[in-house]
Amino acid sequence: MAVRPGLWPALLGIALSAWFRGSGAQQSATVANPVPGANPDLLPHFLVEPEDVYIIKNKPVLLVCKAMPATQIFFKCNGEWVRQVDHVIERSMDGSSVDGSWSPWSKWSACGLDCTHWRSRECSDPAPRNGGEECQGTDLDTRNCTSDLCVHTASGPEDVALYVGLIAVAVCLLLLLLVLILVYCRKKEGLDSDVADSSILTSGFQPVSIKPSKADNPHLLTIQPDLSTTTTTCQGSLCPRQDGSSPKFQIANGHLLSPLGGGRHTLHHSSPTSEAEDFVSRLSTQNYFRSLPRGTSNMAYGTFNFLGGRLMIPNTGISLLIPPDAIPRGKIYEIYLTLHKPEDVRLPLAGCQTLLSPIVSCGPPGVLLTRPVILTMDHCGEPNPESWSLRLKKQSCEGSWEDVLHLGEEAPSHLYYCQLEPGACYVFTEQLGRFALVGEALSVTAAKRLKLLLFAPVACTSLEYNIRVYCLHDTHDALKEVVQLEKQLGGQLLQEPRLLHFKDSYHNLRLSIHDVPSSLWKSKVLVSYQEIPFYHIWNGPQQYLHCTFTLERVSPSTSDLACKLWVWQVEGDGQSFNINFNITKDTRFAENLALESEGGVPALVGPSAFKIPFLIRQKIITSLDPPCSRGADWRTLAQKLHLDSHLSFFASKPSPTAMILNLWEARHFPNGNLSQLAAAVAGLGQPNSGLFTVSEAEC
Repeated sequence: MAVRPGLWPALLGIALSAWFRGSGAQQSATVANPVPGANPDLLPHFLVEPEDVYIIKNKPVLLVCKAMPATQIFFKCNGEWVRQVDHVIERSMDGSSVDGSWSPWSKWSACGLDCTHWRSRECSDPAPRNGGEECQGTDLDTRNCTSDLCVHTASGPEDVALYVGLIAVAVCLLLLLLVLILVYCRKKEGLDSDVADSSILTSGFQPVSIKPSKADNPHLLTIQPDLSTTTTTCQGSLCPRQDGSSPKFQIANGHLLSPLGGGRHTLHHSSPTSEAEDFVSRLSTQNYFRSLPRGTSNMAYGTFNFLGGRLMIPNTGISLLIPPDAIPRGKIYEIYLTLHKPEDVRLPLAGCQTLLSPIVSCGPPGVLLTRPVILTMDHCGEPNPESWSLRLKKQSCEGSWEDVLHLGEEAPSHLYYCQLEPGACYVFTEQLGRFALVGEALSVTAAKRLKLLLFAPVACTSLEYNIRVYCLHDTHDALKEVVQLEKQLGGQLLQEPRLLHFKDSYHNLRLSIHDVPSSLWKSKVLVSYQEIPFYHIWNGPQQYLHCTFTLERVSPSTSDLACKLWVWQVEGDGQSFNINFNITKDTRFAENLALESEGGVPALVGPSAFKIPFLIRQKIITSLDPPCSRGADWRTLAQKLHLDSHLSFFASKPSPTAMILNLWEARHFPNGNLSQLAAAVAGLGQPNSGLFTVSEAEC
């Protein structure tokens, strides 16, 4: 709004009212007005009048108005005049418009990095007024300040594209370098390597040389013995070599090993403790193997080639049989076998499922196998198709568990197959990994075998005497763990272990002690019995649980203890122990612990890992694989060995006889009776008995 200076001191009010609906407040706007008699054209009047607005919940509103000539605008709200502070006043002497004009140029700026300097001006001499025209031209002038000696060129799209391309090439080269480094490290440190270093050949195997096979016997493999020693043991050969003639040996009616003499045929694989620790440390660096135990007591490993071998974890019933030609020729694998504690591995169980076997890993996963290997492990289930639904679970590299085999519904062409026997299962697999046998109860008759053990201190130095009762899965690995624990505690076995069939009846396990002589001992148990909940045994992560009964001697001289201890499932099976021994002298059951703790060789490589000599094995396979009209083939051998329920699986393999012999090796090592196998083979009625002869020259 604008007003002439000569007229603004004398003011009159011209009111314009605006109603604000919603609040009930009336507001008027008044502008300054000259004295009467002035020019009517110069009287104040509104150019833009305010519009009616609504006030909602006292929220502020904006009124817009424009008046000229005027110096102030007042608003009347609820009878009071309020001055509007936020306004703009434009003054003009005569009201005519004035065009804008440029001010003089400023001084030139300093010369910049871009080889230019600049100067500026403003449209303020005078500034445009009353609708006058704006200044024409630019307000900033830029020039080169080096007399064109320095020319600055801005980066164009072509330069940007060039820079982006160079950066992309550099990134690709860096990624390629990283990939090459990773491939090199994997080939150097990986477990599946086609080329083994000299340490494997010197410490893992004795010097051997393989001769080409004879034309008339393509299956013959001759390995020269180590001549640096004077012993009669052949390293890798099948019989001791002697000078003189080469008579033939007939084995059709005799012992299978009789033609081979009394020499022992071994191919040793020796590795010191430092190598075992080094292997575990290298294995633990791989992401998939971070959950492997760091100790070597529950792990076995070895270096193997096409000759095969065997891995065993002593006193656990767990072994891995690698048959001949399971590893491709020309490759050398470093294979491991590991026992896991159930509480360290998360195995999800649903519904009535329960863990029946130890959790075992064999690997490394992903290695190429041309024949199935056989994983042997114990189980504590009572195999009954009407009571159990048994499944073999395998853990993937991502950590999830999958059902890879439903026992009883195996397909002959399946990657996995299982021979289930009371107390043990034999898993055929061409893919290494982590396995477990899980059972789902179909009725209340489904039962797990529990082993009951009683332990007490060897030496009693106080009046108190503790009897520990263990309830564990009837597997060798669980027994080994309890024995090791009791050795650390200084315990001794009080009675022979007992078996208890624990059924899926949701009833708890109870333990009680009775007939304690009150004149000599005092029971400190405050309840009539102790109880282990059902789900701790059926679904719990631990393989063993225990309860402790604490007795107190009346006199330090008391040493004889006689009592009874009962363990039973409510409305189920039970066992009783009659305890009668001297706590200071009696060690009659100590030998049981010594027998259970005896170990064995964890890794056997080559022919020493098999009961059947290599050449005889090859002759049996060559003779029995072809079908025979008289039935003198591998089918009859399977029936004689009570394996005829697996005929479809054996028939799906390139060599059914080899599968049968591999299973026999897994089931009967190291105490297998070769005489029975020889009798079964000899009783097939093969017309050409010369197929089962071996000469010393062929050895």
